[in-house]
Formats: sequence, structure tokens, C-alpha cells
Amino acid sequence: MAEDSELWEIMLGGHFVPTVEVKGGEITRVVPNTHQQYNEADRKKIEKGYKAKKLLVKESMVDMVTTQSENFIMKEGETIHDMYTKLSSITNEKQSHGEIISTSKKVRKVLRILHISYESKVDVITEAKNLKVLTMESLIGNIKTHEMNNSLDFSKKEAKKDKCLVLKLTPGEVSSE
Repeated sequence: MAEDSELWEIMLGGHFVPTVEVKGGEITRVVPNTHQQYNEADRKKIEKGYKAKKLLVKESMVDMVTTQSENFIMKEGETIHDMYTKLSSITNEKQSHGEIISTSKKVRKVLRILHISYESKVDVITEAKNLKVLTMESLIGNIKTHEMNNSLDFSKKEAKKDKCLVLKLTPGEVSSE
């Protein structure tokens, strides 16, 4: 804890540069030391500054990935495969920064971010399955099956639209109305 507060103070204080005072007559100037002039105390301060910077960068990366994860949703027209690939990338990034994400949490995230066109499927899965033991493979497979069935239904509807009945009335015929 003491080291954390010390690193925080270094971050607030800014970059440390070892210096030496050089007198030139009545004027005294402060100039940076060369690497050969660094003493052990200078080296330790520089090392702590490096640790502070590394910590700051890591925290920024964690914040950025967390924001990406929180704002991630499935876009209209996006396939389940594409959505899951993007989500897996974000999840892997979070895990590489030390965050442990349970399968149950991932399952609930997928169900939350699906496009509204999957709302009925989400309701069915939520009611029929135990989300605590549902695997990602099972969930994604189930949703892909739903996606494929919807695609087939859409294709059938489009095929029916293409089949139109056209009646032609010729000039010599009389309608029996």
C-alpha cells in the first residue's frame, strides 16, 4: 500500500530528471545529469517513475477495454459469428489485464447485447436454461441455429413474393360480374 501511494505521488509530481547545479560566474544553472553521473538514489527514483508510468498505462488500458465491453452491442444485420468474434476479442483483452470473467457472466452478457430481433429467443433461453451452467458453445450454437432458421424462413418468404399470379383480360372478353 505504501508503494502504491508513493507511485501515485510520483505520477502527480511528474517525470523525474536528475540534475546538477553548474556555476558559471554569478549565474548558476541547473542541467540534467548524464547517465554516468546518476547515483543509486537517482536510479531508484527513475525506476519508480517507470513503474508509475507503466501502472498508469495499464490502468488506462483496463479502463478503455472496460468501456468497450460496457458499450458493446450487436448491430442490426450483424451475424452471431461476427458479434461473438468481437466480444471474444474484448473479453480476451480484459482477461489479459487480469480480470477473471466467469462463463455465467459471459452468457448473460451475450443475452443482453443481442439485437432486438433475437428478443423472443433470449426469452426462451432465459426461461428454459440454467444460465449458471450453460456453456458459451451451447448458447452460441443455439442462437446460430435460430439465426439459420430465420434466414431460411426469410428465403421462403422472398421466394413466395417472386411468384405472382397475373391475370390478363383480352379486349373481346366480357366479365361475368
